Amino acid sequence: MTTTEFAPEALAGLIGCTTTQGIPTLHAPRRGGQVTAGLFFRVGRADETLATAGLTHLVEHLALHRLQLADLHYNGATANTYTLFHATGDEDEVVAHLNGVCAALRDLPLARLDTEREILRTEAAGGKNGANSRLPLWRYGAQGYGLSSYDELGTWSVTPDQVGDWARTRFTRENAVLWITSESVPDGLDLTLPTGTRFPAPAATSALPTTPAYICGEDGQVVLTSVVRRSTAAAVFADVLGRALFQDLRQEGGYSYAAEADYTPRDADFATLTAYADALPQKQDAVVGGFVDTLARLRNGTIAQSELDSVRGKLLKIYDVPDFAAASLPGYALNLLLGHRVLSPAEHRAELAAVTVADLREVAREAWASALLQVPGHRGVDWAGLTVAPQYSGTTVTGSGHRSLENEDVTLVIGEEGVSVTTPRGAVTVPYGTCVAMTTRPDGARGLTGPDGFAITVEPTLYRDVTPDRIATIDAAVPEAAVVRLPARAPEHIPRPRQGTPPRPSKDSGPAAWVPTWLRTVGGWLLAVVAATVVLFGGFAIVRQIVGPDGDLGGALAVALVEVPPVMLLRRLYLVHRMRRRR
Repeated sequence: MTTTEFAPEALAGLIGCTTTQGIPTLHAPRRGGQVTAGLFFRVGRADETLATAGLTHLVEHLALHRLQLADLHYNGATANTYTLFHATGDEDEVVAHLNGVCAALRDLPLARLDTEREILRTEAAGGKNGANSRLPLWRYGAQGYGLSSYDELGTWSVTPDQVGDWARTRFTRENAVLWITSESVPDGLDLTLPTGTRFPAPAATSALPTTPAYICGEDGQVVLTSVVRRSTAAAVFADVLGRALFQDLRQEGGYSYAAEADYTPRDADFATLTAYADALPQKQDAVVGGFVDTLARLRNGTIAQSELDSVRGKLLKIYDVPDFAAASLPGYALNLLLGHRVLSPAEHRAELAAVTVADLREVAREAWASALLQVPGHRGVDWAGLTVAPQYSGTTVTGSGHRSLENEDVTLVIGEEGVSVTTPRGAVTVPYGTCVAMTTRPDGARGLTGPDGFAITVEPTLYRDVTPDRIATIDAAVPEAAVVRLPARAPEHIPRPRQGTPPRPSKDSGPAAWVPTWLRTVGGWLLAVVAATVVLFGGFAIVRQIVGPDGDLGGALAVALVEVPPVMLLRRLYLVHRMRRRR
């Protein structure tokens, strides 16, 4: 083992900084007999393509395979921008574990690749999608940071050569950072790895032509994500937002049980701000309105100084935790890995002290400007100043038309440049040249996905005259690197036409985006006029039944019962109008 010193000034006197066999290493002691270490690599899901998604995860699993009978506590993790191997145990156990990981990365057990593919698919099948699992797809498309919304298609298609090359080029000493909770770097470490280069985090892509935007999701959940510049003020704002949502939606409104916010670094310069609130079906409109109102309050300046002071005090308590230096090693190591600035405790305290209410308002405006809001069901939130995310491509290809056997208004077009599906609501198109993944089945089914996240499934059994030569046209045009070959399906799993089936939406379910906002507004006013007229004349009829010369209480009651539906309609229209006026 060879070590040399490297010394970020911000960590002087707090954390030891060393280079171990070319790998930057941070170390600080922790009380107790056990040691914890983590080996970061700057490679993750966002570095892959949709067709190779899962490649990094496969390397992680293969690197840990030979170590699975060890007694110490260990694990691996593959995130968007990094892969982490970590372990806790006696010093000699941790040293042996790290040595074993690096030895495996130098010589992966590729003979086990098929088994690990199955394990990863089993792991994915048993996992649960989070409330915001679809938002990366809508923001970034089917590439980069958007890949976290997708299955790991690469577990079906990547070859041993691809896996081995990925390990040789991405799991290198220049692309790594090590941290360990010890007074010094232990003897006996052998972290020999291939030489390479440090890869910066991938540049962000965008599938949203404008923000703030919204999509429709599952009932019971309101979720917002924003991209903000990494800063101390933004981290403070996330806490302020979480407290404000909890106070407004749970404590005061009684609409939600969970209402919270989170700040997570995305890369060297930007972070993802996530806010969440749940709701019962009958309170979802109130939660959406309250959620939007809270964000408006924060960005328009009604943040109390006490809110800022409370959050500031909470964040300063991180310096009171036992063995602060050891506890902060993972965060410092990740910042070094991503190329983000490293602040000393004194610098961080000074930045916290300097944060003002005006700074928080500025972060709130930045968060709103890049916001993507997921609302429950099919409700629209145009009234809040958001634009529905694109539901259709807006372009079509020319080629042979194949009418749907389920819906006469839906047509599949197979052209020389790409494929399209046209519906009365709009068209979805995937050009061959930019196709990021095409799944294939032996029965002729093809699933094409474009970088914007729009996808088309070509099922020969569901469209007229989709012959093998039309499928061959698609196969010849899609780049081989994008092809993912899936196994044959059981005959009962091959879809058959069902009459009257509505066309499948493009990405996810969306609101009635094809109905213009002005038309919905005019329709609402016309309904209101009709309902008010019925209520007015019904009221006159009730009075005449009661005070007329031939008073009839039974007749008055009958008219009153008839009045109930238009009164409820008026109340509903009023509530919608009031929500649209909120800002």
